[in-house]
Amino acid sequence: MKPAGVVRKVDQLGRIVLPKSLRKRYQMNEGDPVEILVQGDHIILERYRPKCVFCGSMEDVTEFKERYICGQCMSEMTQLPEHG
Repeated sequence: MKPAGVVRKVDQLGRIVLPKSLRKRYQMNEGDPVEILVQGDHIILERYRPKCVFCGSMEDVTEFKERYICGQCMSEMTQLPEHG
């Protein structure tokens, strides 16, 4: 992880402003979801990309009943025997 060389202060509400150059570089627009991760002493901001609730894949992910599932897991689920 390369340092960007930018220092920002946290305001009274806990907000920081990402410089326009970083937002442009990482294609972050107003209203885009951002995921906040913690690794040791580091706080990491990432553009949010939905992951499959079963396998964690970010490929071919669709929303189903407020959860995300990838095409591979969906295919496997359709092949499960029905119980009833």
